[in-house]
Amino acid sequence: MDQDDVRGDIAASGTYALRDSKLGFFGRIALFFRQVISELRKVVTPTRKELVKFTTVVFVFVLIVMGLVYGLDWIFGTGAHYVFGVPLS
Repeated sequence: MDQDDVRGDIAASGTYALRDSKLGFFGRIALFFRQVISELRKVVTPTRKELVKFTTVVFVFVLIVMGLVYGLDWIFGTGAHYVFGVPLS
């Protein structure tokens, strides 16, 4: 991004800020919903293959984190039993 783009962004944000301040309460709410709808139109729905792949990745990641937490819990629990002299069951 070069210097002209940054100046343009600043000028544009200033213009929107000035325009938005002139809108009333309900006008700002309407503008918000128009912007939300505009952003939702940009959303691309994943294909079935992508959805299965993403779900598998999340599931595997959750299993790995569960194993890590279980392992750390076991290590610290065993250490606590050792330090405080409570016999393991």
